[in-house]
Amino acid sequence: MKGVVMNRYRGIAHAVVTLLFPLVVGGYVVFAGTTGKISGRVTDAESGEPVVGASVVVSDTKSGAATDVSGDYTILNIPPGIYTLHSSALGYAAARVAGVRVSIDFTTTIDIKLKESTIVGDEVVIVAERPLVRRDLTSSSATVGAEEIRLMPVESFQDILKLQAGVIVGSDGEIHVRGGRASEVSYLIDGISVTDPYSGKASVEVGSEGIQELKFVSGTFNAEYGQVMSGVVDIVTKDGGSKLGGRISAYTGDYVSGHTETFMNIDHVDPMGTYSIQADLNGPIPLFPQQLRFLASVRYDYNEGWQYGKRVYNPEDSSNFENLDPERWYIEKTGDGSIVPMNDSKKVNLQGKITLSLDNGLRFSYNGLYTRSDYEDYDHLFKYDPDGNYRKKKYGYTNILSFTHVLSASSFYMVKLSNFRSSYASYLFEDPYDPRYVNPKLLNTKGAFSFHTGGTAMGHFYRSSDALVSKIDFTSQVNKENLVKAGVEIQGNKLWLHDYQVELDAQTGWRPAISDPSSTNNNEYTHRPLLAAAYVQDKIEVGDIVLNLGVRYDYFNSYGPVPVDLRDPDGSYTQNANWSRKATAKQQLSPRLGLAFPITDRGVIHFSYGHFFQIPPFEYLYVNPKFRIARSSLSGGFLSTLMGNADLNPQKTVIYEVGLQQQLFENVGLDLTAFYKDLRNLTATEVHELYTLGDMYARYTNLDYGNIRGITLSMQYRFMRGLSGTLDYTYSIAEGNASDPNAQFTNRQRVPPLEDEVQVLPLDWDQRHTVNFSVNLGDPSDWTIGLVARMESGLPYTPEIQNIRVEFQNSGRRPSRNVVDLNMQKVLDLSGLQTIVYMKVYNLFDTRNENDVYLDTGRAGYSLVSKYAGDVRGVNTLAEFLNRPEYYSEPRKVLFGVTFEF
Repeated sequence: MKGVVMNRYRGIAHAVVTLLFPLVVGGYVVFAGTTGKISGRVTDAESGEPVVGASVVVSDTKSGAATDVSGDYTILNIPPGIYTLHSSALGYAAARVAGVRVSIDFTTTIDIKLKESTIVGDEVVIVAERPLVRRDLTSSSATVGAEEIRLMPVESFQDILKLQAGVIVGSDGEIHVRGGRASEVSYLIDGISVTDPYSGKASVEVGSEGIQELKFVSGTFNAEYGQVMSGVVDIVTKDGGSKLGGRISAYTGDYVSGHTETFMNIDHVDPMGTYSIQADLNGPIPLFPQQLRFLASVRYDYNEGWQYGKRVYNPEDSSNFENLDPERWYIEKTGDGSIVPMNDSKKVNLQGKITLSLDNGLRFSYNGLYTRSDYEDYDHLFKYDPDGNYRKKKYGYTNILSFTHVLSASSFYMVKLSNFRSSYASYLFEDPYDPRYVNPKLLNTKGAFSFHTGGTAMGHFYRSSDALVSKIDFTSQVNKENLVKAGVEIQGNKLWLHDYQVELDAQTGWRPAISDPSSTNNNEYTHRPLLAAAYVQDKIEVGDIVLNLGVRYDYFNSYGPVPVDLRDPDGSYTQNANWSRKATAKQQLSPRLGLAFPITDRGVIHFSYGHFFQIPPFEYLYVNPKFRIARSSLSGGFLSTLMGNADLNPQKTVIYEVGLQQQLFENVGLDLTAFYKDLRNLTATEVHELYTLGDMYARYTNLDYGNIRGITLSMQYRFMRGLSGTLDYTYSIAEGNASDPNAQFTNRQRVPPLEDEVQVLPLDWDQRHTVNFSVNLGDPSDWTIGLVARMESGLPYTPEIQNIRVEFQNSGRRPSRNVVDLNMQKVLDLSGLQTIVYMKVYNLFDTRNENDVYLDTGRAGYSLVSKYAGDVRGVNTLAEFLNRPEYYSEPRKVLFGVTFEF
């Protein structure tokens, strides 16, 4: 044991030394993007000569700069938002530039012209316009600020993502960026990762009302971003304001749909079927109003859902349909017949943030976020036995402590410490010995295409991911042309999982019991993998040409066991005492390059290229931690064992991108981008045979590959005369040899087994055409009407008849999908209290989109199974069973709300 601990310390020490070496040599360490930069030139309005020593100050902050001998100034470390600049110089009238938009990782250029004046207090007011062309954009990205979010029909950051170019929503609701797998997206809050290493999803939720700015990078990423291959979601949360304020908001509503033939109980409208209550308070703390500010928010959401069951049976009911004569069937039916929600959810979000800013350039902040949700996923088999289905629970939190020290007008450093947890549980009753569990055979006393007439789900699944992240960062505007960044980050993780079945039969005395720890039905592990990284990058701005150069180093050690002999993974056959070894550490370097240069005064071309690496989600590393294999004699001769691989190599993507930004008219801009991605070393499964004849298992490995190419076209109409809008079009082809890492495992389980694909085929999320459209009418200070529309071509599916493939994998196409959402709001002044009344309608036209389909018809509404299934042995008809509400998208939802701001 002592040797294991010492080896782990040596591994950590090796990572730290390796990471710190380039920082000591290079002299720089940097932040992941949470702030932006303002730069420009101050000149005399008449002569055009530079004004030396002019002061430029950002309102409501402690940031500012003085112009140099060329009249140039640069202000770093500005949180995203809309600001006012104040510029003054001796002998000139002061200038105030309002509406200056700052975005993370970008330079906002504001040139100021001062007019000579001898009158003290003279001031010239200028309103800045948000540029339609970003001259320092070297790879595709989109930023959405709090002002835009407020006008959109969205509730969470995921809703915002779905409206961005290059984003595809799979049939399972997962988000894919430019053809990549769902786990290839990195999520950051205030510049630090909150990506759950087990699943690749965000560990905490952030409501739309808590976002100051969301930056979404879908192209190549700068070297500061790691462990990502498809997209980066960088969220900066709001700070407390300079004045005490807050808001209380609530909405209520329900689903209002005419699709009663598909959705049970949908015609019953309950005004409290969906509701939300939100409140936040922010501002200065009275004892230290200039230095100390806070923000606190709470939100509770409830949604009864739109998929229902009927309590015809209770879990303890017993029925028998084995006899061929229906008159001799035994049916126990004790349910009360009430309607029961089967995809309801409850969610709580909390946030607290404190910021301390001192005059000596020191800034401290603490941000804590907490999310808890309790929900159920609809299971069609439990439609008439709804009390037997699983309940699922998730909770997560993150604590982010930041320290910033501004050393000079051109440099500062940051220290960040963070910990986060992501926890998930799935079970019917929390106590595995709960007497309400019943004999699991009650779930099996039915024929094909029949609902359960009793029984309970017997599985218990628990897992948690804990991470401790530390970062030491620094940035410096070395000279007018070079903004140098470099950084180091170390993330220690703890993964825990416990998965078991509740048993109840004659061997347990007809009392619930937990599966024996030695069986394949009871698995538990705790692992502590380590991630570390360092990077250096330089943003070079020479005239109108911008060049981003960077390199990133990544280190990973899973500290997991790996079988020495894959034909005897647990050493039971050879009786080898040294049957396992430790996984080897993984290291890689990834270069990044981005270039932007103007072709006209209103047009910029950019090119970017990079290598990107990502450790597969940790769930694939530690499956079946004891390497136990179900023997053929016990598994009916079928492949039934899946095994993790702690020695998986990083997945790799090489991305090329070229794009054009062009301002077409005064308020119309265009962005056209072409991209190509080459994917290698993707996670897959591979089947291995044992020394004992006929026994086999599947194990995760790096085998899958793919390529994605496409174009995105975005057009923006900047707000003018009460109208603004956007239009995005994405054409992409996403191909590979397999969509699911478990593909070979599941293919070999089928009867007869399927052969592995030897050609590149469309991936499950290969959506060729995607169009997003948004338009806003009105005056945000009075009234607005906003529409958001999304149109998507059909996703692929594999045609089958009677479970036999009749064409190549993913050769068929589902129907296209489209949805339109509406947001209407009116601002009122009630005795000095600003009040906003609003209505949101999701799926305005109640479109019944087909997310899933029957494989013999390619449609959700009908199947050919009635031609060969024969009579259904059970309590329902075949047509009743084939009516699958979960195959369709969410019906129309109407919400009415009010917000009070003070």
